[in-house]
Amino acid sequence: MTDSPLAGKLALVTGASRGIGAATAIALGRAGAHVVLTARTAGGLEEVEDAIYAAGGSATIAPLDLTETDGVAKLATAVSERWQALDIMVLNAAMLGSLAAVPAIDMKELAKVLTLNVSAQAALIASFDPLLRRSDGARVIGVTSSVGRTPRAYWGAYGASKAAFETLLSAYGEEMKNITKVRTAIVDPGATRTKMRARAYPGEDPASVKPPETVAERILALSIEGFEALHTVRVG
Repeated sequence: MTDSPLAGKLALVTGASRGIGAATAIALGRAGAHVVLTARTAGGLEEVEDAIYAAGGSATIAPLDLTETDGVAKLATAVSERWQALDIMVLNAAMLGSLAAVPAIDMKELAKVLTLNVSAQAALIASFDPLLRRSDGARVIGVTSSVGRTPRAYWGAYGASKAAFETLLSAYGEEMKNITKVRTAIVDPGATRTKMRARAYPGEDPASVKPPETVAERILALSIEGFEALHTVRVG
């Protein structure tokens, strides 16, 4: 690679088998970072790994169901045995659940949404905190949704989970900003061509919204240029 601004850096991307996660992992790998790819789908991760290698980068796949929090701790242990620090962590994995009026929310499904979108994120932060602190400038970037800040009818469950996620990540940023070099950012991708978007808007023409690569480039820029504490970005 001739242009490798992230050479020597280690990145972890969750939900890396498709969509924004896959595009972000490829962008980070192309920029020189070694990328640890995690998602439930091994086949999808292998495709992303191949794309990173084809671009001249390097990656390690780690198939994992993030709702199994003991698996998160095991992943952190495995990473710490091979690398000294984690420089970039992109918290992208999430589930939409069913869109429903608040009185009609299925409580079992809500528990699953909150487990992945909130509890698993807390487990990731807790498990990788020691490695993040060892970086000379770690960046933790969380992917959110506007419904976490602006309530929308029928989006109550997903919106609540994203509101909780934003609060969780922002609180971590507040805790870190004066005692470490760990910095946190929240990225709202806006309308983006993903499977989740297609499920939420089945009648929408996919070509009418931006590709995930547009969001990935913004996350890459944040990873390279850095940012002040508690940075929030909306991708047009």
